Amino acid sequence: MSTSTQATPLEQPVLFESNGATRTYVLNRASKLNALNTDMLKLMRAQLEQWSKSDLCKIIVGTGIGRAFCAGGDVATVLQHSLHDATRSKAIEFFRDEFEMNYILSALPKPYVTILDGITMGGGVGLAISAPFRVATEKSVFAMPETKIGYCPDVGASFFLSKIDGEIGTYLALTSETLAGREVFELGFATHFVSSRTVPNLLTRLSDLEDPTPAMIDRTIEDHHAKRLPDEPVGKLTGRTRRALDMAFRHDTVEEIVEDLTKLASTPDDSVARWASETLETLHMRSPTSLKVALEAVRRGKKMTLLQALQMEMGIATAYCSGASTDFTAGITAVLVDKTRGRPAWSPDQLIDVSDVIVRRFFERDSDYLGAVPTLTPPDFLSNGKQNPMKFALPSEDAILQTVKSKARKDPISLSDLVAHFDDLHSGKQGVAEKVVEVVKRSCDVIGNQGSEVVSCKEQL
Repeated sequence: MSTSTQATPLEQPVLFESNGATRTYVLNRASKLNALNTDMLKLMRAQLEQWSKSDLCKIIVGTGIGRAFCAGGDVATVLQHSLHDATRSKAIEFFRDEFEMNYILSALPKPYVTILDGITMGGGVGLAISAPFRVATEKSVFAMPETKIGYCPDVGASFFLSKIDGEIGTYLALTSETLAGREVFELGFATHFVSSRTVPNLLTRLSDLEDPTPAMIDRTIEDHHAKRLPDEPVGKLTGRTRRALDMAFRHDTVEEIVEDLTKLASTPDDSVARWASETLETLHMRSPTSLKVALEAVRRGKKMTLLQALQMEMGIATAYCSGASTDFTAGITAVLVDKTRGRPAWSPDQLIDVSDVIVRRFFERDSDYLGAVPTLTPPDFLSNGKQNPMKFALPSEDAILQTVKSKARKDPISLSDLVAHFDDLHSGKQGVAEKVVEVVKRSCDVIGNQGSEVVSCKEQL
């Protein structure tokens, strides 16, 4: 039977529940899609410390009330604080508290499970993405929407987006596009996929575990896996579209990305041309400054630890709060306050006018806009060994291609043997076969009839 600590559902923005082996935080601002504010972060930090030190707590679970896990941070309030000298420190303090929370959740001494049964964006992604067990459902809607509002993906995005397969992370960082349902799992942002209606039973099963190990938790969630239906569409970022995406978004400048997309918009392949045209239209709607800052952050983040990436993002957030770009005000006002559908009044209005000098405002130590940047300070109750957020996810594309390269160095390998290898490596995890087949058919030479296909390396492997 669950018990809530000081549970006043109409008032308390975060509820805390104890149920057998599990301790659960429940985000409780349904009318605001569980958007995070400073009060919520402080409540959660104190409770997480208590749970981390409790022998009775075996698993920490994160959920949300209503149709969102968490739609992000309460940036409208942050903006108001940033506009005035007297309150600007409150805006910067919010980001400090949020980013420290992101790091805390990455290093909890207890197994951590997040249930992404609904909208999970921005700050909500930050709460979830470092959990070793991230459970998506058909209701999951995932995005890092910051370039829409004249800001930059944060909460560790420069770290985790840079490590996702291919250039998917770069694409999501710049476009603010959403992923939905099963593709959140298939692209690695979730580790498991279950039906929304089975979530209550899953949580009960987890709470009933005695002295649970990570392997036991993984198997319990796997037992609830929802298999793909025969008429269920494949993810939109697969096949030829995915090849085009990786080619276009591999560049280190936004101008080169736009140039490649422009060429792809004229390709004879109708589906790729349509995707490229739509992506160009999307990028045109985004803040030119945000596009360049986001790309620079993702490229830098690839070489950083999570804490280093969060500290870099703390500088970016401080710069935005300190007036490094008026787009922060223009975007939040247009999109979140006035809820207009047109392109916000960005300044500069065009990519060509966003100089390297402007971009450096957000990164260089001697920037006039980084004088107030705080140093993130993780608490002392954290685990020394970080939880691996990809341990229970589907195999990475790099792992699949490296295996092909190794095993097929001299002779082709059968596709069935390759699938069996990864199936064994991941203990029969659902979705592994589909991932291996999609990657191989997109990136390798596959010949033969179905059931007897063999795989060999392409030249670039």
